[in-house]
Amino acid sequence: QVQLVESGGGLVQPGGSLKLSCAASGSIFSINSMGWYRQAPGKQREFIAVIFSGGGSNYADSVKGRFTISRDNAKNTVCLQINNLKPEDTAVYYCNAHIMTWASSLPRGYWGQGTQVTVSS
Repeated sequence: QVQLVESGGGLVQPGGSLKLSCAASGSIFSINSMGWYRQAPGKQREFIAVIFSGGGSNYADSVKGRFTISRDNAKNTVCLQINNLKPEDTAVYYCNAHIMTWASSLPRGYWGQGTQVTVSS
């Protein structure tokens, strides 16, 4: 089994910063990609950023310049630094990872439980 646990969410004022973290644990053989998504109230879950085991990354156009994804392969963790937060960034942020376990021959996607980010004055 694999678990993804996010942390770091909270209430922040506009213009502030947050750093979200996600730790993967369990019967992990390898992790291909790790990334972040978010879901605002009444909206569909949307892609934010992804980082691959080799270090390459992609971002949604809407967050380029304010969001930075990073990864520690040794600790199976991924972080998302968010700067200059805006009210429209308010959402539940979810960690996602494509993981191959010791029991499987193919990687599959896993999700964390989400962490709430609220941007408000």
